[in-house]
Amino acid sequence: MQRMGFIRVAAVSPRVRLADPRENAAEMIRQAQLANEQGASVVLFPELSLSGYSCGDLFFSARLREAVTEGLAALTEGTKHLDCTLIIGFPLLERNNLYNCAAVLQNGHIRGIVPKMHIPNTGEFNENRWFCSGRSLSAQSDRIRLNGEDVPFGHLLFRDEDSGFSFGIEVCHDAWMPVTPGARLILAGATTLFNPSASTDFAGKSAVRTALVKDLSFRYQSGYVYASAGPSESTADTVFSGHCVIAQAGDVLRQTSGLSRDSVCILADIDYEGIQTARTCEQNFDPGADLCAAPPAFRTVFLHPLRCLTRSDRLLCPCSKTPFMPDDTEEAAAYCREIFSIQATALAERLRRARVRTAVIGVSGGSDSALALLAAKKAMELNGQPPEDILAVAMDGFGTTGHTKNNADRLMEQLGCRVRWISIVESVLQHFKDIGHDPALTNVTYENAQARERTQILMDLANQNDGLVVGTGDLSEAALGWCTYNGDHMSMYGINAGITKGLVRHVIATVAEDMEKTVPILAVPGDPKILRETLTEILNTPISPELLPPSANGTIRQQTEDQVGPYELHDYFIFHCIKGGAAPDRVRWLAEQTFEGIYPPSEIKKWLTVFIRRFFSQQFKRNCTPDGPKLISLGLSPRGDWRMPSDASAESWLRTLQ
Repeated sequence: MQRMGFIRVAAVSPRVRLADPRENAAEMIRQAQLANEQGASVVLFPELSLSGYSCGDLFFSARLREAVTEGLAALTEGTKHLDCTLIIGFPLLERNNLYNCAAVLQNGHIRGIVPKMHIPNTGEFNENRWFCSGRSLSAQSDRIRLNGEDVPFGHLLFRDEDSGFSFGIEVCHDAWMPVTPGARLILAGATTLFNPSASTDFAGKSAVRTALVKDLSFRYQSGYVYASAGPSESTADTVFSGHCVIAQAGDVLRQTSGLSRDSVCILADIDYEGIQTARTCEQNFDPGADLCAAPPAFRTVFLHPLRCLTRSDRLLCPCSKTPFMPDDTEEAAAYCREIFSIQATALAERLRRARVRTAVIGVSGGSDSALALLAAKKAMELNGQPPEDILAVAMDGFGTTGHTKNNADRLMEQLGCRVRWISIVESVLQHFKDIGHDPALTNVTYENAQARERTQILMDLANQNDGLVVGTGDLSEAALGWCTYNGDHMSMYGINAGITKGLVRHVIATVAEDMEKTVPILAVPGDPKILRETLTEILNTPISPELLPPSANGTIRQQTEDQVGPYELHDYFIFHCIKGGAAPDRVRWLAEQTFEGIYPPSEIKKWLTVFIRRFFSQQFKRNCTPDGPKLISLGLSPRGDWRMPSDASAESWLRTLQ
């Protein structure tokens, strides 16, 4: 079965009985079996989970160490039939010293042991009373003898050669150091880090732990799995958190609320292929980048093939339908306000640098031109200019409807723009006569002649009014090439070129909602209530270039999404295909789960095929686009994020969908 680049991991905080490794091993076997049944491939248990973290001076006891050895053997044997790999914490006596270690168990064998490198000695932690740092021993010995096996020891990187998934381990306090073992493991190639921990709890610490795991996963561009010992560890001077967190690239996928007195287990799917793609694009994960010290020589332990998700599997949590925007409502609103502020600031500065006074915008009554007009109004405010310095030009054509014309009129009026109404019908008919085109033939010539006529008018008005033509086309249209070359494709500054169609609509909605605030993001000379109603009406209007005559009842006949497909799908494809670098079959698999019940698989395949064909064939338009600000994590400017030959073939990508 084809792997889809995801692996399922589990973080477990088991109920422990202090100094009773046999009972702890039995509970860990039970939890491993449950995680295995749910498809987990790697299961993480806390620091010293086999003995319990709080054993104190009992760690010096030969009997406890014997019991740990017996418990480790029982745990190894009891999980040998499982498909999952275990990471467990235990104390190890080696060369007269005790070490706080993590062992990797797979198919009845101990595949490797990683010692804790940084031993805490502050506050409630005084581990150096019992344990030594593993740094010196790791430099002296690369294998130890344990339970009848020669086991790799020290600086280890674990790798499944079949899938390419690799991981490293850092133990609890290691992650809190200025230069962590995890950072070096990441530079050595680990795509996920596992941290067996025993973290005490007090008010506010859970938020600190969550922030730490999020930050590490973001800086490392990795998965990060954290499992802490729970309240059964101690009823004395400290309470242990039982906090488990699974994060990826700065996003928390799952976490527990902590302080559970029973065993808890959380699972999440790590996108290791996406991690690897992101790192490849960044090109910042060179082992030579570790400038603080000579990095240790990590040795790779090759594991038996791990269970990875295939096409027949389902993700525990489908990807977001709007991947370019936060899922949280408040965060999404703040995100949209930031986009709007960047747009307005960029345009204000461009107007000043170009030494022009007027922003010239073609207004259609659609969402793209509405956002451009709103951003221009804010830019004028930032430059201390009146709204009349925006020349809003509405240009009726063969497909203009009364509905969109009315929306455009109300929008320009409420924003206080200087308005020009210019019909392009007669000039385009004259052009058809000049080139010998029959107006009854409503083909691509019929449509593009209108778009180019409008652009010519805007450019000439800009010359006439000491102005600059503000483009309205968005990133989704650029990806699909859904624009007329040297028509709406061209402007003097593309204010929307950095955001997708879906985000255009979300930003407008956010600005509209802000109209009722005491201090709105945009002050308008007109009635804020009427403006909000107008913007809502614009958002409710079908997306259309209005280049074909309307239907008999005067409604829009030419709807863009009927021709190129739903923009919410295309925005999703842009995120995963272009930003994520994913193969089309993987994107299709993700989309089928994300949009289940909304679009059937056949329709997803159809529009994904359209997207790939158009994205490749329309690169020539993107190669000569005007300047425009980057507004989200992806851009398609040939001078910025995206450089691609116009001659590239899509066939290799399309074959994976057949």
